[in-house]
Amino acid sequence: MHNIVLIARREYLEQVRGKAFRISTVLVPLAFVVVIGVMVLMNRQAMGGKHVVIASPDAGLATAVRGQLTQGKEEDGEQNNRFDLLAPAAEADRAALIERVHSKEIDGFLWVDHAPGKEPSAVYDSLSSSEMILGEKLEGALNRAVLRQRLTGNGIDAAKADALLKHIDLDTRQIGKDGTESKSNAIGSFFKGYLMGLMLMMTTMIYGLNVARSIIQDKTSRIFEVMLSIATPGDTLAGKLIGTGLVGLTQLAIWIAAGSAIAGSAFAAPVLAGKLSLHFSIFEAVLFVLYFVLGYLFYSVLFAGLAASCETEQELQMYTPLVAVPAWVGFGMITVVTNNPNSPWSIAASLFPATSPIVMMLRLGGQVPPLWQIGASILLLALSVWGLIWFSSRLYRVGVLMYGKRATLPELLRWLRYS
Repeated sequence: MHNIVLIARREYLEQVRGKAFRISTVLVPLAFVVVIGVMVLMNRQAMGGKHVVIASPDAGLATAVRGQLTQGKEEDGEQNNRFDLLAPAAEADRAALIERVHSKEIDGFLWVDHAPGKEPSAVYDSLSSSEMILGEKLEGALNRAVLRQRLTGNGIDAAKADALLKHIDLDTRQIGKDGTESKSNAIGSFFKGYLMGLMLMMTTMIYGLNVARSIIQDKTSRIFEVMLSIATPGDTLAGKLIGTGLVGLTQLAIWIAAGSAIAGSAFAAPVLAGKLSLHFSIFEAVLFVLYFVLGYLFYSVLFAGLAASCETEQELQMYTPLVAVPAWVGFGMITVVTNNPNSPWSIAASLFPATSPIVMMLRLGGQVPPLWQIGASILLLALSVWGLIWFSSRLYRVGVLMYGKRATLPELLRWLRYS
């Protein structure tokens, strides 16, 4: 046990004191902030700054469409959009509008054709073929305007028609296990699950790779032969796993403390009080740490066995994607899990040891799964870790001292018998 502590302490201090730890501790959360900021700015740019002309031979319909587009602009955050009106418009005006779009004087124009006795039809012309957000907004405004015109045409007062077409906001609530209602937020739940799953996947994979690189470095520098004079291969592997795992927990603690401090500041209050409100319970925090430890052990032990069978770091990098596939598959299920956390696929992935740490975090973002599923997931993951430690430690004992001989499948089976 003393040797395990010494090796764990060496691994921990060597990585924590390194420049890479300090840089990654600062740059990783900073990168997240920059990416989120860029996404927000791009979203605002996509939603605003457009100059569109509404044109139609039917002046009343064109005016109604423009009224629907300009209604509630401040609430939608689209103060920069500009919608001009050209009505009544003739076919010659359409050709002139095409030329204005071609010369980039305007971003596009909506041509609404409404011949007497026929249903209205509309065409939106622009230089881009991917303006989905603006296209959906124009289509919605057009349909509301046509519906309002039909209502008023059937003798309904304009004020009553506006009242019938008034938009209703949907207030979402979640029913807890005790039967009580609580306010919920789909966007906040998605980002909470996304954040927990992403952090867990990144940290477990990064520190699992650190264990593998440490083993490769020991093999190539022959320092392991010196270490064997005071410690067994099992103690060495255990020390590396514990030391590197503590490095990951230290970095997570720094990120969580910094995130909590920022969340409690006046700077973050407007964001956390809106649609991106994120709230974490103590139960979720405990499960996050538990799944981090088990997920880290699962993948780091896999990487340790892989590194023991490789000769160089380049060879290790070639096989690394094979080990990382389950983690990427689990994170790739984010859409399925967040939309239906209790589907058979979501439950199965949260019980399968290779994907359970990430998928369970994604499920926790929306609702707490049944306790029996959490217990079964943790038990299966713990048993898998135990089995992998038994398997990888035997490969490690022989492979870490094997030089100049490529590890084939028959060779690996012989290593298991030797140990």
